[in-house]
Amino acid sequence: MIWPAEDLWLAMVALQPGLTVEVLPEIDSTNTELMRRARAGQTEPVLLVAEAQTAGRGRLGRPWHGEVGYALTFSLGLMLKPVDWSGLSLAVGLSLARSLDPQGDLGVRLKWPNDLWVKRPSMPIGWGKLAGILIETAMPAGIGYSSDQGRYCVVGVGINIAPPVAEGLSTAPLGLQDLQSDITAPDALMKVAEPLLVTLLAFERTGFAPLQNAFNARDALRDLNVTLSNGRHGVARGVDVTGAMLVDTEQGQEAISSSEVSVRPA
Repeated sequence: MIWPAEDLWLAMVALQPGLTVEVLPEIDSTNTELMRRARAGQTEPVLLVAEAQTAGRGRLGRPWHGEVGYALTFSLGLMLKPVDWSGLSLAVGLSLARSLDPQGDLGVRLKWPNDLWVKRPSMPIGWGKLAGILIETAMPAGIGYSSDQGRYCVVGVGINIAPPVAEGLSTAPLGLQDLQSDITAPDALMKVAEPLLVTLLAFERTGFAPLQNAFNARDALRDLNVTLSNGRHGVARGVDVTGAMLVDTEQGQEAISSSEVSVRPA
């Protein structure tokens, strides 16, 4: 598989000096590798791509399978110092959705807090999962390092390319090739990587608030009956300026900010 590493580097290093682009044939997890490096004091900006992952991870520790040609799996790591980290996964999701489906014609939508879904009538609940996001941060090792200098942020992305075969999932997966038959993993990387870096640098300056309306316009759950992982029910009403999900319940409107809370259409 031919990857556009040099083209990406030329485009991205102008935005983030010192950035490198690495493509590996196989690794346990791109996120795990960059977190290992950060904890060892290696905090240089890097885009790490793996053709295959043997131990990819999603939110709440769920496995994410990435086989050669079937998925695009990468992590972008860099030092960030935003005023408020709230809503970062939503900003990342919005960036990916805009890059893969600029006008929204393909039906790519955002499922709070960190997934890309596509409306597909043939799917059991009407949605197919296209991509997932896992964000981790680390305090770099080193004498004299202060949290005032920010944290090393690792943004992991997994995008299904070929239609995946997976059973027993609450949301059936689908691939980008279901929407655009001739697209490959390198093609998708070229679409999403540079805009993602732009988004992260903008988020560091302005936070999530400027993206609230754009997120709500692509919110897969807005105005749907939803069930929370604690068994409570309500109607999703988009997100607030911090990225918290607003849910109308019998007790009134609640702002759900913890990413540990799962939300599903009822």
